[in-house]
Amino acid sequence: MSSAMQDVSEQFAHCVQIMGGTTASSRRLGIDERAIRRFINGERPISARLLQDTAQALQAMMAEAAAAVQAISAALDAGVGEG
Repeated sequence: MSSAMQDVSEQFAHCVQIMGGTTASSRRLGIDERAIRRFINGERPISARLLQDTAQALQAMMAEAAAAVQAISAALDAGVGEG
């Protein structure tokens, strides 16, 4: 495997971990868990489309996290959880 391909595989593996692991990534990306492991291990090439789908999934997670932060902030502002 070339250095560039290894870098992409490592970055993809990191993204998989951010998404919550292989099972969660499989659900978010709509691909088989075995395929994800093969991409990470360099057994299958990672396409530009897979990288785009991964970036979109991470952006969706960012939006979900931002909404959760807002909900928590609103609850704290309302005094929920005090005393």
